[in-house]
Amino acid sequence: MHALFSSSSITLFRCSSSIKTMSCSSALLLPSVSLHKISFNQSSSLHSSSSYTISSFSGFRNGIIPSFNSNKNLDKSRVFMSVSSVGSKTSTTTTTTGVDDGLFLDYKPTTAFLFPGQGAQAVGMGSEAQKVQAAADLYEKANEILGFNLLDVCLNGPKEKLDSTVLSQPAIYVTSLAAVELLRAREGGQQIIDSVNVTCGLSLGEYTALAFAGAFSFEDGLKLVKLRGEAMQEAADSAKSAMVSIIGLDSEKVQLLCDAANEEVDEENKVQIANFLCPGNYAVSGGLKGVEAVEAKAKSFKARMAVRLAVAGAFHTRFMNPAVSRLEAALAATEFRTPRIPVISNVDAQPHADPDIIRNILARQVTSPVQWETTVKTLLTKGLGKSFELGPGKVIAGIVKRMDKTASLENINA
Repeated sequence: MHALFSSSSITLFRCSSSIKTMSCSSALLLPSVSLHKISFNQSSSLHSSSSYTISSFSGFRNGIIPSFNSNKNLDKSRVFMSVSSVGSKTSTTTTTTGVDDGLFLDYKPTTAFLFPGQGAQAVGMGSEAQKVQAAADLYEKANEILGFNLLDVCLNGPKEKLDSTVLSQPAIYVTSLAAVELLRAREGGQQIIDSVNVTCGLSLGEYTALAFAGAFSFEDGLKLVKLRGEAMQEAADSAKSAMVSIIGLDSEKVQLLCDAANEEVDEENKVQIANFLCPGNYAVSGGLKGVEAVEAKAKSFKARMAVRLAVAGAFHTRFMNPAVSRLEAALAATEFRTPRIPVISNVDAQPHADPDIIRNILARQVTSPVQWETTVKTLLTKGLGKSFELGPGKVIAGIVKRMDKTASLENINA
């Protein structure tokens, strides 16, 4: 969303980048959510964004994967969280599983699958999937696991129900993997799938990417996503918190804006950058009073716009701490395997191979800022040739294209 968050419920852009060949337009991408926006500059263009182990997944090539310099964004999210090492990017770390966590460190991306996060959902999603039996079967499996008709909610809404955290996350997970089956069914689709040598997903989408890469089964992934959505909703309900997208500032200035707002509120209301989406587009999360202070000060920091996000609460901050213990228990009880291809983490923008470390990262992900900007920059600068966004919406496509207009990317909607 995700400005963006685990829940990419909105994507707004006014981007620029020093990365070679990367430049961003001033287009704004807005999702189908109700928003309260504060615009400070006059001209702005607005565009809508409608933004397993599945046994048939086969033929994956083990990609070798790229190390990169530590992301300066990791140092900027200093309020309420610190990013500790979950696996050294320069050493070979092993845990009780005996797996070398550095297995994928030298990856060289050629073809990537990118999976959307919360906020990409839209009523009507899943309709294309019904044209391919393997895709339709995923909804049937989901209905059995969830105990309700997920497809009906996807197709018919109502929107308010589909937009809820507890429903949108499973809906996007299933629909995104259904999109893989749609691609597989088309001429040359299996060859494309076999050529994929790196994958990643935006917040929730990381679970989809891990399922695609065979780190856990479709069924187990759906159970995790269901619990994750419920735990995040409960955490959001336990405190008054919010998120706001700041448009038109670089990350250094957004951090200064957060610092200024934090000087005026108590500890329970402090804010931080929660989502590094694209240069000029960052989401700030925290206590309600802190978010209000950010909105009040944004104009004086020369932000183009501040947009309150229609989300349950301050995702990817310490406000989600109550969700961690439930998630840790569920992750510990779930069978994980080493992914067949590199899966880039939202927490540190690196691939990990050790199942224990992947579990740890997923537990921390809900309280850690999303490092999507670094992930996309790294893929592009390492020579990514072709990428596919699989699932509802076009949020990720918008991000990639604004960071590199020449990037080759195709949407596969289900």
